Amino acid sequence: MVTIRLTRRGGKNAPFYHVVVTDSRRRQGGRMLEQVGYFNPIARGKDRKLELNLPRIEYWTGTGAQMSDRVRALVSSVRRQAAAA
Repeated sequence: MVTIRLTRRGGKNAPFYHVVVTDSRRRQGGRMLEQVGYFNPIARGKDRKLELNLPRIEYWTGTGAQMSDRVRALVSSVRRQAAAA
């Protein structure tokens, strides 16, 4: 099964996550099919906290990919912000 999940990058005490589409049987930092965004939980100043390619996420979910709980929450927050703007 294909899944959309976070994979951790960055150093110790400096987390940075890529939002990736991957086979669910692959290990966490392993080979991915596509990178569809990033999440920086400690963004400061002009740094962007979250960047998602929503059309590609829609494509992958349309073909049967499942989102992890955290990615589902991030996508819904982006959609709420877009609806409010």
